[in-house]
Amino acid sequence: MRVVLASLTTTSAGPRDAGTPAVVTDLLWAHARPEDGLEHVTPRATGSGIDLYLFVRAEADGSAVTQMRPLLERARACIAAQGYVLVAD
Repeated sequence: MRVVLASLTTTSAGPRDAGTPAVVTDLLWAHARPEDGLEHVTPRATGSGIDLYLFVRAEADGSAVTQMRPLLERARACIAAQGYVLVAD
């Protein structure tokens, strides 16, 4: 199992809802497919957004990152609706 860090930054300067990390986690699971290999998600609120630790069933770090890109892309619009965007890697 590998861990991929995906960082989200907020798109608004207003106060953040404390429940948003859980909502973003649920959105990822709603968009996940078996071939993504996602096993677990741990969100951590940061000063500027949310860090998502994605635990992935993969043989190597590079393949884990490659596997997560389509998932993050599928969830992008829903995450944006929560006021966050993925920090480019």
